[in-house]
Amino acid sequence: MKTVDAEDYLELATPSDPRVSPDGDAVAFVRRTARVDEGETDSGERDESEDGGSDDDTFDATDVEDVEASVYVVDLGGEEPRRFTAAAGVDACPRWSPSGDRIAFATDRGEDRAPDVWVLPVDGGEARRVTSVPGGVSALAWGPEGNRIAFLQSTTAGERERGDDLDVAEDYEREEPDPRVIDRTVYRAAQSYTDGTRSHVYVAALDRDDAVTRVTDGDVDHTAPAWGAEGALYFGARDPADGDADPDDTTEFALRRRDPDGDVETLVRDTSWAPRVAVADDGRVAYASTPEERGTLRQADVHVYDPETGDVRVPTAGMDRTVAGDGPVQFGPGDESVYVLTPETGSVVVRRVPVAPAGADAPPDEDVTVVVGEDAHCSGFDASADVLAFTASEWDHPGDVFAATPRGAEEARLSTLNRAYLDERAVVQPEALSFPAGDASALRSGSEAADAAGEPVDVERVDDATVQGWLFTPPELGPEESAPLVVEVHGGPHATWTGSGTMWHEFQTLAAAGFCVFACNPRGSTGYGEAFQAAIECDWGAVTGADVLAGVDHVTERDAVDDDELFLAGGSFGGYMTAWLLAHTDRFDAGAPQRGVYDLVSFYGSTDAAYKLVEDDFGETPWTDPAFLSEHSPAMHADAIDAPTLVLHAEADYRVPIGGAELLYRGLRKHGTPTRLVRYPREGHELSRSGEPGHVVDRIARIRDWFRGYSTAFEFDEPL
Repeated sequence: MKTVDAEDYLELATPSDPRVSPDGDAVAFVRRTARVDEGETDSGERDESEDGGSDDDTFDATDVEDVEASVYVVDLGGEEPRRFTAAAGVDACPRWSPSGDRIAFATDRGEDRAPDVWVLPVDGGEARRVTSVPGGVSALAWGPEGNRIAFLQSTTAGERERGDDLDVAEDYEREEPDPRVIDRTVYRAAQSYTDGTRSHVYVAALDRDDAVTRVTDGDVDHTAPAWGAEGALYFGARDPADGDADPDDTTEFALRRRDPDGDVETLVRDTSWAPRVAVADDGRVAYASTPEERGTLRQADVHVYDPETGDVRVPTAGMDRTVAGDGPVQFGPGDESVYVLTPETGSVVVRRVPVAPAGADAPPDEDVTVVVGEDAHCSGFDASADVLAFTASEWDHPGDVFAATPRGAEEARLSTLNRAYLDERAVVQPEALSFPAGDASALRSGSEAADAAGEPVDVERVDDATVQGWLFTPPELGPEESAPLVVEVHGGPHATWTGSGTMWHEFQTLAAAGFCVFACNPRGSTGYGEAFQAAIECDWGAVTGADVLAGVDHVTERDAVDDDELFLAGGSFGGYMTAWLLAHTDRFDAGAPQRGVYDLVSFYGSTDAAYKLVEDDFGETPWTDPAFLSEHSPAMHADAIDAPTLVLHAEADYRVPIGGAELLYRGLRKHGTPTRLVRYPREGHELSRSGEPGHVVDRIARIRDWFRGYSTAFEFDEPL
C-alpha cells in the first residue's frame, strides 16, 4: 500500500459551505481541489516510484497554480454527489432559492475578474449571470419571496458616485493607484490593498431585469446581510457611535435593520470581530460578540437581540467555550435555538444553544449541548427544519459532507470525496495524549513574567492545567524501531488543533516520510476555557514553550520516538514559537519557522487588524514599552539560534508581512547559522491552507527534506 506524499495534495478534494435544500432532501456544497489539466502529464496520472516521488519528468507538481472549486449536490438518499456547476474557475456560496428550484452562487467562471452572482435551475438548463459588478460578490442571501438576492461587495467612493458599483462593462478595470495614498489605519488585508474600498450591502432584483440596488451608505464597512421574515434586511456596520472614532481601530459595530420601505434603524450597538447575523421570524437577531477590552484574550459568546424589550441576552454565558469567529451563526428549527461552531478539547463541534422567544421573561430550561463533531473537525454546517448538514474531517480522511437530525441523531456520511485515493494509502491514526502543563520559569530570565522595568506581570497562568496532544508514528515503523520526532506548533495563538483539520495532509506526509509527528494545544489555545486561552498574556514564548517541551518530554519516553533527533516547525504564531524555542533551548536539531511574527514592534505597524494582538495580549504598543516588546521578539534572539533554520514566508502576506522573516534571516546569517529563506510569490498568510497547489506541495516537501538532511536516519544530502 502507498503512503501519503507531498504531491498527493494535488489529488485531494475538500468540501465546504454545506446548504440543505428547502425540502430537506439534498445538500449543496463546494468541492475544492487542485486543477491539474490532462495535458500536464503523459497519461493524465502521475507514475510514482517506491519512495513516493514522480518518475514522470514531464510533470512538476510545484508548477500547478490553479484550483477548481465547483458546486456539487448530494441527495440524502445515499447516491454519490453530482457536479452541479461547470468546472470553470472558483465557485462559492451556494444558496438554494426558497422554493428549491434554483441555486445562486458566486463565481468568476474562470475569467480574470471578480466573482459575480449567477443562478442555475436545479432541474437543468444554463446558468444565468445576474450581476456584472466590479467589487467581487460574497455572502449571498435569498429574499423570502425568492425574487431578490442580497450580497456584499467592496467598492470605492468613486464607483458608488458614478453608479459603477451597480453595473459595469465586461472590460471594466480598476486603475491601480500610483502612488498609493493611505488614509486608513487598516489599509490592506489577506493578499491585497483595500485601495479606498468599503464593503456595502446590495440587492439584485430578479423580477426587475436583475437590477442591482445598494442599500447601505457611508465610509464604513458592512457585514453579511440576513433577511427577516417580513422582507427586512439586517446587517452589521462598523460605524462607531462616536463620530470621531476610527472604525478601523475598534470592534464596535451597529446592528441595523432596513425595512421594506428603505428606512434604516440602528437596533443595538455591540462589539465583535466578525458580526455575522441570523434572524428569527419574531425579529430576534443572533450574532457572536467578543468584549473589546483585552479582546484577543477573550472568548466570543452568542448574543441575541430581543426586539420586544430591546435587551441583548447571552445564552452562552456559562459555556466557557468560544464561538468560532469564522463559522456560521444560525437559528434552528422553530427558532428555538442557535447553532454555532466551537472548539472543544481537541475537536471542533457544532453546538446547539437554546434561546428564549422574543419578550420572554425567563431563559429556556435546556442546556447548551454538543450536537455533532466529537473527535472530528467541523468546518461548516447548515441547520434546517429536519436536517443538520455539516462538513468535517477526521483522522482517516481530510473532509466529507455529513447529515444528522437537528439534535444530532441518525448521523450519516453523504460523501466519500477521496475514497479512491484513501483506498490505496496507509493513513496513520494518531495516539491521543494528555500531560501536565510545563514550567515556564525555565524559559524566562526570572521566575515570573516581568515587564521591561523588571516588574512582575500579574496574570492568571493556570499552571496546573492539562495539555492535550497527538502523536503520529510512521506507518511502516517496526515494533523494535524508532524514528526522529517532528514537533509542530499551531498558529493563532488563540486557535486549536485536532487530529485532522487543515493539517491532515501535512501530518500524514511527515509521518509517511519516516518521522514521528507530535502536535498539541498548549496554553493559549481555544477549546479549554477562557483562563486557559488567556494564560499566555504578556508571555507568549515561555508559557507556550514550556507546554510544548513538556509534550516533547512526554512522547520521547516512547520507544518509537528517537529522542536524539528532534525537529521543530510551525506557522504564524507557530513560526514565532519555532524561532523562540530555537533561541531558548538547544534540544532541536533543526527548525522550520513559517510566516511567523518575529519582531513585535515592526509587526504592530505593518500588519492588518492583527496589531490588536500586541495591544491586547501584551498590553503595550511600540511607544509605551518598545524594550518589553523587543525582549519578546524572536528576531532579537537570532544570535542565540545555532540549529539549522529554514525560514519560509509568503511575499504578499499582509497579516504577517515578510519584513520580520527578513530580519530573522539576516540575524541568522550574521550569526553563522545554517539557514535559507524561501519566499513564495503571489501568496498570502493562507499559503499552507489555500495557496497555489504547487506552492503547498513545495512547502511541505522542503520542510520534510530539510529535516531529512539534518537527520542520521535517512540517506539524504544535507540541504545546504
